[in-house]
Amino acid sequence: MDNFRIDKLDSDQETILNKLFMKVQVNLVEEVGQSAFKSWLSSLRLNKIDNNILYLSLPSSFLSDWVIPHYGNKIDTICKRVFVGIKKTKIVVNPKLKEKSNNLHDFVDLTNKSTFKYSSASSPLDPRFNFLNFVVGKSNEFAFAVAKKAAEVNKVSFNPLVLFGGVGLGKTHLMHAVAWDIKERTPERKVVYLSAEKFMYEFVKSLRQKDIMAFKEKFRSVDVLIIDDIQFIAGKESTQEEFFHTFNSLVDQKKQIIISGDRSPSDLEGVEERLRSRLSFGVVAELHKTDYELRARILKSKAIENKNVKVDNDIIEYLAKNITSNVRELEGAYRRLCAHVELVNRPLTLDTAKQILHDIFKANNKNVTIEEIQKRVSEYFNIKQSDMLSTRRARAVARPRQVAMYLSKICTTKSLPEIGKLFGGRDHTTVIHAVKKVESLYKTDISFSEHIKVLKRSLI
Repeated sequence: MDNFRIDKLDSDQETILNKLFMKVQVNLVEEVGQSAFKSWLSSLRLNKIDNNILYLSLPSSFLSDWVIPHYGNKIDTICKRVFVGIKKTKIVVNPKLKEKSNNLHDFVDLTNKSTFKYSSASSPLDPRFNFLNFVVGKSNEFAFAVAKKAAEVNKVSFNPLVLFGGVGLGKTHLMHAVAWDIKERTPERKVVYLSAEKFMYEFVKSLRQKDIMAFKEKFRSVDVLIIDDIQFIAGKESTQEEFFHTFNSLVDQKKQIIISGDRSPSDLEGVEERLRSRLSFGVVAELHKTDYELRARILKSKAIENKNVKVDNDIIEYLAKNITSNVRELEGAYRRLCAHVELVNRPLTLDTAKQILHDIFKANNKNVTIEEIQKRVSEYFNIKQSDMLSTRRARAVARPRQVAMYLSKICTTKSLPEIGKLFGGRDHTTVIHAVKKVESLYKTDISFSEHIKVLKRSLI
């Protein structure tokens, strides 16, 4: 990285540096938001690298006088992470930039569009999810290692790779990281990432349009197929049949398959035995619940990334000890604290943090069971608890049952199939319908929303 001048690079060097700088841009959009990026950072340009110092340019003193105090630390952190070996980032003024066009900025919305081209079958990848910012601990080190290996080698060494674990433990993060890494190392390889639900949707759509051959071609011609939340095809016999044949076709072609689910393949209910057997044939890696040390390291990594907000160690330690449900909730709590500091503009104390996050701490300190939710909702709506498990469809019974399913989803860590099973052996799609119905009524019916608020408070 020493002594590169942007105007004296060969085409290969220029491509590499432009790619790295585009990564910086993607990270900046994610960190500061689309509006702030367009207003202040979209005219930032790559200038040169000299003595391990990365020089960036802005077209005016007005811009640099604003950007350096407000975004300088953030830019420096991101650049050091992307341009490995850089010791410092300096921003200089170059008025000539006004006269230049730069095709690196010919994008409109990096939060909605990937910088890579995707197959029409693929869902967009989140630029936040890469191997660099995945914090590794005992609970996830094996899953991280096999995901990294799958991304690094062109020749498939194990097929499929199955990642499983509870909500918010990092499965989706690792799958996006694999896709990003493969596209960066070998951009010519065709990578498709999507949820099992979208796979099912694409399959049903092809049946309706009588274009099943196009569907088969779309998914059997890829180099890497990444499917998230495989449990959602449980009970869908025709979708499982098609996925089974797609799976076999890709394995025969020695193409990589990566799957995630909320449980081990052998424990997937509503999935055919032959498919469970195929999924168990490769490498199966579990992401376990995080321990205190890993949670603390995750929060400290967030603190390093966001230098604009000071969060003391005693607050980080308190969060790590008391928010144990999953990483997603932990990071959400940290972001809430940062937003409070930036908006209120007051130092953050432990007492203030406890007050801001009282609802999260309360939820984590009390492990609510589905049976308890059923009991509480039955009493509230004056129905029998056994009605929760019955097949009765009268609104006086069906609505409270839907409310109990909704509360089970938001107040427990149970998966949708597990919730359905505990409500009289219902399918997970019934739970999805119940959750959507309650969410809709919550937004439109003030009286109904008050019932939900009262029940939530009684539970957490």
